[in-house]
Amino acid sequence: MTTTSPAPAGPAAGTTGGGSPLLTVAVLCFGGLVAALTQTMVIPIQGELSGLLHTTEANASWVVTATLVAGAVAMPISGRLGDLFGKQRVLAVSAATLVIGSLVCALSSSLVPMLAGRLLQGFAMGFIPVGIALMREVTPPQLTATAMAAMSATLGVGGAVGLPLSAWIVQDLSWHALFWVASALAVLVALAVVVLVPHVRDAVPGRFDVVGALGLALGLVAVLVAVSKGNEWGWGHGRTIGLLLAGVLVLVAWGSYELRVADPLCDLRVTARRPVLLTNVAAVAIGFGMMAQAIVMPRLLQSPEITGYGLGQSLLHTGLWMAPGGLVMMAFSPVSGRMIRVLGARTTLMVGGTVLGLGYVLAFFLTDAPWELMVANCVTSAGVGIGYAAMPTLILESVPLTEAGSGVGINGLMRSIGTSVSSAVMAAILTASTITLGGHELPSERAFGICFVAGAVAAFLGVILAGFVPRRRAA
Repeated sequence: MTTTSPAPAGPAAGTTGGGSPLLTVAVLCFGGLVAALTQTMVIPIQGELSGLLHTTEANASWVVTATLVAGAVAMPISGRLGDLFGKQRVLAVSAATLVIGSLVCALSSSLVPMLAGRLLQGFAMGFIPVGIALMREVTPPQLTATAMAAMSATLGVGGAVGLPLSAWIVQDLSWHALFWVASALAVLVALAVVVLVPHVRDAVPGRFDVVGALGLALGLVAVLVAVSKGNEWGWGHGRTIGLLLAGVLVLVAWGSYELRVADPLCDLRVTARRPVLLTNVAAVAIGFGMMAQAIVMPRLLQSPEITGYGLGQSLLHTGLWMAPGGLVMMAFSPVSGRMIRVLGARTTLMVGGTVLGLGYVLAFFLTDAPWELMVANCVTSAGVGIGYAAMPTLILESVPLTEAGSGVGINGLMRSIGTSVSSAVMAAILTASTITLGGHELPSERAFGICFVAGAVAAFLGVILAGFVPRRRAA
């Protein structure tokens, strides 16, 4: 089966303001990096949040969960807003939202304002899919694939760089300084978007589907909160089951509504096309694989050496061992762009999934020293970088230009679902097989091995799914 080629990418007509395409790409990638960094910046203080915010540990855990859920909801909604009102405008609003959210967190010393700020930081994640969609309109064809690859990589690079950076700031300054630094970076992003990103007249006629947005948000929040909290609440607990069932029912009703409305938030008929559907399902698998290494490898690095398998690293040292993975991910952006142009996005996605799976195979055997895990992490990160680069290209090849933002946003949502499921599965595995040390329960060596196997299985499943994506006929 073949599909026809869309119109070639390139700078759009009706472009005003902004600088060179390279400068625009640099600004968008910087904005994506800062937005992604805020997702993981509280990890160094996660264990202390209950005391810092004068609340319980269960309540403090929402500081992390709220941002992840808000980011997943924001991606498809921001994508559609970008299609309707212009992508540069939505980018500017997303950057302003990040500024406000970071300032609220910086000024907070209690739970409620902190949650409000973290929700706003999560909503700013809509910057990434809108930025990816804009790149096709403002870059020459020879730069488009590389630019989208770099922007996609910021999802992983931000998390990898954020961990050591946050640990260093907390260690030498204070926890409030985390959010003041984030505020300063967000202000730079907002100014750069307004001054340097061209305003493309890319808005399309239509109305924003408010009912669809609310339905999607309610359904996703219920499902993602249940998945994120299932291990903590218990998978058989009434709250977990109730939220899952309610979320699924709301999403089913939302799907029925979207098929009947004139201007849907998400055109499910386009989403159901074979290339789009398979790419999005593969995104869940690749997202699962990315999050698995981000959770399991730091945990193994920080496990006490007395266990016989732990590597006894501090939080800062753990972040430094993990940081090269983020640099590898970014370094592979031009490589990924070249692969997409030469081999095609479908083959590139399959290569990325294969490299990711092989990285987990290495991790299964290389656990005797921090540098060994660093090598395995660099391999998995290379796979994520390659795979993440290919997915937006596959989506944009298969959706109308008028739905580019929405299409990329849905793909970002599917990756977020993969990471949320991975987080829950990894937590369940690590708590199912434990050893007791000094009165504390720690994951066993077997648990870490199972996690690496699960990551490999998810990655190779993504390869199989990508193999069923139809080949495109050359333009």
